[in-house]
Amino acid sequence: MADVLALVEARLRMALGEPDARASVTFLGTDRIEVLRFTDGDVVRYATLGMSATPMTDPAAALADPVRGPRAELVLSVRAGRADTDKVLRALAVLAASPQVEGVVVAPGASLDTGEPLWPGAPFTSVLVAEPGGLVEDLELDEPMDPVHFLPLLPMTPNEAAWKRVHGAAALEERWLSEGTDLRDPVRGAVGLG
Repeated sequence: MADVLALVEARLRMALGEPDARASVTFLGTDRIEVLRFTDGDVVRYATLGMSATPMTDPAAALADPVRGPRAELVLSVRAGRADTDKVLRALAVLAASPQVEGVVVAPGASLDTGEPLWPGAPFTSVLVAEPGGLVEDLELDEPMDPVHFLPLLPMTPNEAAWKRVHGAAALEERWLSEGTDLRDPVRGAVGLG
């Protein structure tokens, strides 16, 4: 089996270009998580590298399968120059380590909460995991391994996160769309939820 992370990094480079910065974080008892930064005009994209090294395991499973199971990396896109978003690196690494640390399976529609602002002064403490396949195509791996999905993260204000818990991810995404919300704006306010 090929080195999954080398293939993942190659796919990220193919889709987003050359990273202009990278940082790594290691949490006790977990594999190293790297976060790569890609700048494309006025948009900065942060992508994790390391989350897909092993499959995510359903916390109800009696035994973790070292080969089969969902694999993913996280991608966050924000407008450059409006906030100190480079401080999001640690928060992204924490979120990417959550399958190893907490035994969760990160999937579209899920909310991930950091418990603190994503970067200094950010109005967001959590993200909505969106559907993969747009910005970075899924990476097929050799059988019997599952493909790696590149999951976009959409920052949510605390009010939006609470509203999503009641009404669901699709309803929140529809609200954002109907209001013309710029989800890449790192200082945007909450969408109207009345």
